Amino acid sequence: MSRSASRYYWLCQISGWVFLTLMYMPFYYNENGRVPLGVVQRSGVVIVAGILTTHIFREFIRRSNWLRLPVEKALPRLFLGVVVICVLDSLLRIGIVNLFDIATAARKKVELSTRILLGSLDNVFSIVPWTLIYYFYHYIDKSRKQQFDTLKLEALVKELELKTIKSHINPHFIFNSLNSIRALVDENPGRARTAITELSNILRSSMQTEKQETVSFEKELNIVKDYLALEHIRFEDRLKVEYEVDENTLDQPIPPMMLQTLVENAIKHGISKQVDGGTVKIISDFKDNYHELVIRNTGHLNGSKNDDGFGLASTRNRLQLLFGFKAVFDIREIQYNTVQATVLIPIVHAK
Repeated sequence: MSRSASRYYWLCQISGWVFLTLMYMPFYYNENGRVPLGVVQRSGVVIVAGILTTHIFREFIRRSNWLRLPVEKALPRLFLGVVVICVLDSLLRIGIVNLFDIATAARKKVELSTRILLGSLDNVFSIVPWTLIYYFYHYIDKSRKQQFDTLKLEALVKELELKTIKSHINPHFIFNSLNSIRALVDENPGRARTAITELSNILRSSMQTEKQETVSFEKELNIVKDYLALEHIRFEDRLKVEYEVDENTLDQPIPPMMLQTLVENAIKHGISKQVDGGTVKIISDFKDNYHELVIRNTGHLNGSKNDDGFGLASTRNRLQLLFGFKAVFDIREIQYNTVQATVLIPIVHAK
């Protein structure tokens, strides 16, 4: 226990027992409007005995690890402990009262066993509330700490997953781009040099977004335009690119490299498999309360849309990690020889 927590505990202990005894003082005023000395002395005994016995009970609870038990297992143990402490407190009070001979004449005439029983029953009204307050305070505190630790763990897992996904995306993109450049080296060195410059621009932008969970759509779109310019050198007239972008969507946040991944997927599984090539169309607009991104390409959807490799799986994972179930990703054939990937991201309003 920290020093501040220890001070807080003793403050609560002393003030609580003092307050409890003061509550009964008005019932003991005599005809002179004063509290008899014997009552004050016995009240002091109640305070000392209460603090001592509940502190012993507290130490026993801590050493027995009852605070770590589920409620259904802890409560029966606490009930038994309360019975023992009530009897112990009664014995301690009687012992101190007899030692200093401050018992009333009426009390002295009562048998010891009866005094112990009556004292134990009287203690129930103080020991039981003390026990419940102490246990449930720590129970709530433990639950709060567990919830906080769970949130920290979830945040750490989310961060690690995002970093893992990024570490897969970037090499995947680099290798595909290098393959495009390699195909140009012997055929057209001039275009290869241009491609290297464009790749350098793309990598520079990619490295700048490595530590970010989201980037503006405008920044991501510029990277994709460089990528498509690079791929156009490879495909020439077989690749046609169209844009239908609402300028108001340019400041909306999206996961970095997400659009790049979807466009790359459209070219790899769509355009590259068409003898005559095809068209990649990028659409960005608002739909209801969402920023809708659509990547439409010539081609066919290979196999089940749920078995779509790392690129599309990473898109789903990142959207879920960043936006939960508010974001939607879907890919399907919308008509003959046309595949459409759709991303719906909750709108973020500018501050």
